[in-house]
Formats: sequence, structure tokens, C-alpha cells
Amino acid sequence: MRVLITGANRGIGQALANKYRHHGHTVIATSRDGSTGTALDVTDASSFADLVQTLGDEPLDLVVCNAGVYLDKGHGIDAGYPADMWAQMFAVNVSGVFLTVQSTLTNLRKANAPKIAIISSKMASQELAPGGSYIYRSSKAAALNLGRNLAMDLKGDGIAVGIYHPGWVRTDMGGASADIGVEAAAQGLVMRFDDLSLTTSGCFQTWDGETLPY
Repeated sequence: MRVLITGANRGIGQALANKYRHHGHTVIATSRDGSTGTALDVTDASSFADLVQTLGDEPLDLVVCNAGVYLDKGHGIDAGYPADMWAQMFAVNVSGVFLTVQSTLTNLRKANAPKIAIISSKMASQELAPGGSYIYRSSKAAALNLGRNLAMDLKGDGIAVGIYHPGWVRTDMGGASADIGVEAAAQGLVMRFDDLSLTTSGCFQTWDGETLPY
């Protein structure tokens, strides 16, 4: 199996890449600085052109849209959330996901039972809305909406799309007091990706299999 993972230089992305390699799969791990072997800045159109050249005509069985940022943690409604932060976070968390999918479609269509996994968050849920983190919540909600619509449009191509909450994970983003480690999150996500099919396409699930409200 050939797997492409964005944002694979640390945290969940790195753990996912390690797990797939451990099981003998070919992994194309991307990072903005290229430290993973393949450079990809998901906010830069020219970087996607380079990725297309790197992928060539080889099929992709799984694309994991993992790259993401959470820059508005702790911001207050009165003076926080500057306009440029909205643009920056949506460029990574939303349009970065779409451009990744768009750039890999040709390769996905060459595979047997290809899949796209979008790492969103339960913070995307409209029902689970305790307030705060407005940019992050909005961008992850947009990524959820994007994944649901992609699931509809790509079903005819035989491409399944799943949207996932990785858990509150002890990473640079999640912090030291988070619930689970990256290994547990990655193992659970691999199981969810394995279970993904055209029948379940459009699902919104946690790393351990719970179905989340939209």
C-alpha cells in the first residue's frame, strides 16, 4: 500500500508514518521544511505542483490530510483573533486539505479501493460548541463540511472519505496534560482508516470508533 501523509514531521503525522512503515507500506511523508523527505507547504500552490511531479503516475491507496495549526488557543473575544490569523489558519486547515486532495486525485483513481482521511476535531461539531477557539473550531468545521461533500462527489470514483477526531493528544498542539499519547492515537486512527469504505464514506468518528455529531 502507498500512503501519503501531510504534516508528518512530528506528532500524530509522524506516528502514523512510522506505523505504516513498520507494517511494510510505502509512505510519502510530507512536511513544510522537507525534513521528512518530501517538502510540501499546503498553503503554497507551487509546492503542490512539485508534489504532483514527485508522485508521478504511481497509485495512492490512502491520503491522510493531517497538516494543521491551532494558533488561537487562549485568545479572548474582545481583542484576540486578528484577521491575518483567520487567513493563515484557514489556508492550512481548510484550503490545504482541499488542495492536497485535488493534487492527489489522479493517483488515488489509479488505486484499488482508495481512501482519503481528513484529520479534523470534535471541536468541529456544531452540537458540541462550548465557545472559544473560534478560528480553530471554524476551520475544523469547514474541514468537516469539505470532507462530507468530497465523500459525495468522489463516491462515483470509488474513493471513500472519512473525517476523524484524533483525540486530545499529548503533542505540541495538545499539550502535556492531554488525555492520550501519540502512539495510542495513531493506532486507533489506523484501525479507523482500515475500516473506512464506500459504505461508511462521509463518517465523522473519533480515534477509538465513536461516531460524533455534525
